[in-house]
Amino acid sequence: MSDVGAEPCHVLVVGDLNPDLVLTGDVVPRFGQAEQLLERATLTIGGSGAIVAHGLARLGRSVALLAAVGQDTFGDVVLRDLGAAGVDVRPVLRRVDQPTGLTVVLSAGPDRSVLTHLGAIDTLTAAEVRDAVAALLPRGLRHVHVSSLFLQPGLAADLPALLTELRSQGLTTSLDTNDDPSDRWQGVDHLLAHLDVLLPNRAEVCAIGQDGDPRRAATTLAGRGPLVVVKDGADGAFAATADGELLAAAGEPRDPVDTTGAGDTFDAAFLDAWLDDTPLADCLHRATLAGTLSVGALGGTGSQPTRADLNEPGRAHAH
Repeated sequence: MSDVGAEPCHVLVVGDLNPDLVLTGDVVPRFGQAEQLLERATLTIGGSGAIVAHGLARLGRSVALLAAVGQDTFGDVVLRDLGAAGVDVRPVLRRVDQPTGLTVVLSAGPDRSVLTHLGAIDTLTAAEVRDAVAALLPRGLRHVHVSSLFLQPGLAADLPALLTELRSQGLTTSLDTNDDPSDRWQGVDHLLAHLDVLLPNRAEVCAIGQDGDPRRAATTLAGRGPLVVVKDGADGAFAATADGELLAAAGEPRDPVDTTGAGDTFDAAFLDAWLDDTPLADCLHRATLAGTLSVGALGGTGSQPTRADLNEPGRAHAH
């Protein structure tokens, strides 16, 4: 890669990077040494952080990724593919003592099962985030997005102080916790006052807000600081503001090939529009459309939209 140190970088994504092996067909495992024949298998860029970064690059947004991978073939492949897509991968750290993480996605169209080996994913530290931010501030860094909170317990413990520092430097912040494999959902409360945008899905906002009503949960969380933007699957999305306002965008029906990464593509489109001070209703519509378009191919990055895709006549209006 040529020296692009003087080029702008508006967004730093902090999170996970790994290959996704997406399998479709007869994907429900049967033990007893039963061999099953699949329809398709695709090895693609995975990790919520990586898919968000890739989505921002597809939209023309200058973006860098901070993640940790091993010094192995899987690490080489994902760095090559992300770099080719326009993501600045120079902040990515190569661990000598850990392998690159790996996720196997058993995809059944509208639903999927996800098996993840963390490898180096959970080794990021707050000090490494600070170093990356310091290097990118002279290039116009404006926003830091954190993904997959519960896969990074070491970083999560230091996030309240780190987010406070970032905002004191004039940066805006966002978080997509993604799922909590332990189902404990601890630690998010301490982050809310230091976030500009929280991006859960319907199940996650109920778990974080400890309320079975997703709109009520979102409103409660928004009252503690961030704009809460909730991905609501085929029903679209809705947002709760700190002053109690609720806005919604309807979904667009589509038969999904694979839903992997749809929420991350939503995040990328929402943040891209939000950073341009786009009205909230339009941010929601663009993000919902991006998530819908993304399910048209296997893997999280195979069908991510460009700005031209989102700007087609009839698509730019809010519902």
